[in-house]
Amino acid sequence: MAEPIRVLVTGAAGQIAYSLLYGIAKGDVFGKDQSLVLVLLDITPMLPVLDGVVMELQDCALPLLKEVIPTDKEEVAFKDLDAAILVGSMPRKEGMERKDLLKANVAIFKSQGSALDKYAKKTVKVLVVGNPANTNCLIAAKSAPSIPKENFSCLTRLDHNRACSQVAIRCGVTAENVKNVIIWGNHSSTQYPDVHHCTVNVQGTTKAAFEAVKDDDWLKGSFITTVQQRGAAVIKARKLSSAMSAAKAICDHMRDIWMGTPEGQFISMGVYSSGNTYGVPDDLIYSFPVTIKDRTWKIVDGLAITDFSRGKMEATAAELVEERDTATSFLSA
Repeated sequence: MAEPIRVLVTGAAGQIAYSLLYGIAKGDVFGKDQSLVLVLLDITPMLPVLDGVVMELQDCALPLLKEVIPTDKEEVAFKDLDAAILVGSMPRKEGMERKDLLKANVAIFKSQGSALDKYAKKTVKVLVVGNPANTNCLIAAKSAPSIPKENFSCLTRLDHNRACSQVAIRCGVTAENVKNVIIWGNHSSTQYPDVHHCTVNVQGTTKAAFEAVKDDDWLKGSFITTVQQRGAAVIKARKLSSAMSAAKAICDHMRDIWMGTPEGQFISMGVYSSGNTYGVPDDLIYSFPVTIKDRTWKIVDGLAITDFSRGKMEATAAELVEERDTATSFLSA
């Protein structure tokens, strides 16, 4: 069995983490022969709840799980990390202005970025889940100057999986028959789920999504809004935000970083935009189609962009520029 790796999950007493930790600990993410130490960080008032989570992880009697470390201290949590999954963030409270939310999260992710810089391995792979995920990820990356920007990504895999599933349901197939959907931009309601390069395997024949679905109005209309607003729809129905599906997407995202993407397929993740060939402004964390090999992502270049797509890609970029500028003004405050 491989030497244990150290994996941090923040917000570890929360509901996403509760759905996530078992999957990580049983080898769904880093491999069935990769032992690990799980480090669980949460705020001090959540420590009693965290103790219950530790008890349950112990009671799963998992062969790969060497140790579980619950803590409320960053110097413990971020030490010698191989992977960090930053789930915890300040949730938006009723009546809260978006800029107040950004300000609260800048403080959290500046602190965690600095802790990564100070204590973690320089090879650490960092996935930001806590919202606003793209901008929180950018702040963490800027606060950890000694760690390559390429090591930071944010979660848009949940949106990606939602888009795959919507197309699959529409075509009467299962989701693994849908490949190469793209989520462009922000993990917000401005994101652009794009199926212009997507294929669907229908009864053994691979077709372009537009050909398989045979309903352009749906693909350019309610398909997009359904994916954009799916998180809100889940909250409305469950009175809680997505947890099971978010945890699955986190596992998918981290597993692809660790193991690579299948040949001929790309997935969506929020990555550093500088130097991209799609006209997206530099210095953002923006969701692109990527392939991954040797734990290194590469933006898929050369995809044709329609005028329809271009307008939507620019709208979500504009929102991210505004978020970044607001957040970085708090960073220097």
